[in-house]
Amino acid sequence: MLVAIGVAATTGLLAFVIARRYDQPLLDPEGSFLGPSWIRLPLLLLLCVALDLVPRMLYHSRLRRSAMLPVVKERLRTHWTRERVVLVVTGVTCFYVTYVGYRNLKSALPFVRDFSDPSQMFDRELNGLDRLLFFGRHPGPVLHDVLGTTVAAHVLSTIYLLFVPMVPLLVMAWIVWSRRISFGYWFVVSQCFAWAIGTASYYALPTLGPAFHYASGYTDLTRTGTTTLIASLRKSRDTVINGSYDGSSVEGIVNSVAGFASLHCGITLLWALMVQFTVRSLWVKRVFWTNFGLTVIATIYFGWHYLADDVAGITIALVSFYLGGLATGQRFDRHRARARGDASAADAVTPREERITRV
Repeated sequence: MLVAIGVAATTGLLAFVIARRYDQPLLDPEGSFLGPSWIRLPLLLLLCVALDLVPRMLYHSRLRRSAMLPVVKERLRTHWTRERVVLVVTGVTCFYVTYVGYRNLKSALPFVRDFSDPSQMFDRELNGLDRLLFFGRHPGPVLHDVLGTTVAAHVLSTIYLLFVPMVPLLVMAWIVWSRRISFGYWFVVSQCFAWAIGTASYYALPTLGPAFHYASGYTDLTRTGTTTLIASLRKSRDTVINGSYDGSSVEGIVNSVAGFASLHCGITLLWALMVQFTVRSLWVKRVFWTNFGLTVIATIYFGWHYLADDVAGITIALVSFYLGGLATGQRFDRHRARARGDASAADAVTPREERITRV
């Protein structure tokens, strides 16, 4: 977990330095949800415990009050070991610091890289590559012609918007319910790597994306939650850079428009890889791989990203997955990965359970 702590500390420190250097506020991007971070972090930790204990208590006690406390005590004794508690506390904290650092660094990007200078932006080059690969057309409008602009728009919008709540929920799922302690660490470390490397890619090759730089190609889409989000992000970005036109306060507004890499593609692929290597259920694997595929299509369909952005996001996922595995003691061979040297008794499994489903 020292690796995750290092990544989180580095990302948080860079966000602080950039904010001070460019006279930008260091923002808590989700500050309106459950209050400030000093309240939210303990609440998230308590939520992790409650999500595990309460449903189990209600189910196994059959709603008999006398049976509830023994069920809770048994679960605390067998599952909530010291190793699990350390994983939950450090995992939530490292991920949260990394994510807040990512959001702040992303918001400050227009001040670090001068977007008014064409030489600082790479939309034209990546758009040219897209048009070359699609014989002179933009990939997004091609998908509009193939899939239509109504039913497909609503389906893909739902998939795309599910990403935001799934990000923290899956972190909690792996650190609370992973059948091996090392799998929980693997998930958190890989997530921290992915968000941090993705942030670096924004600074290395900054873009806005087709929907923002070539908006005319995306005006025929039916109104969905995603098109509304695009309009909102365009407005908030303009407000962050230019200030409010009506004189109202811009405090707390975050710029969330940045590329080059698509972290929607990267993170959803990372989820699918983690499921493939650590979950036995075939239908769960199919759900996550389907989610990844539809997310890739959605990023192009709505104009969030160029094709190169998606390739970069996929590359980040593969690198982060592998680095996270190495950092947490996973052993990879041709067909499988398995944990090596887990110290916790909670990780003890039978030889049959030791095997992770083949890819």
